[in-house]
Amino acid sequence: MTPSEATALVVRLLGEIAPDTDPSSLAGDADLQRSLDLDSMDIVNLVAALSEETGREIPDRDARALRTLDRWSAYLAAAS
Repeated sequence: MTPSEATALVVRLLGEIAPDTDPSSLAGDADLQRSLDLDSMDIVNLVAALSEETGREIPDRDARALRTLDRWSAYLAAAS
């Protein structure tokens, strides 16, 4: 998975998890939770959806550090 594919995946899933938001307008370094006003359950759902879509387990310690779109994209691209 390339970084741009990873970004598209995260944006798509965020749109499904929080349909009242516009994740496509996010800056890459913006904090997802703060910028989109997501609660902790939204983040848990994002991690679960990303795990399901990629077929890879995402440990909690990794997920806690991945707060921006850029970080998620780099993480998912590196894990491919």
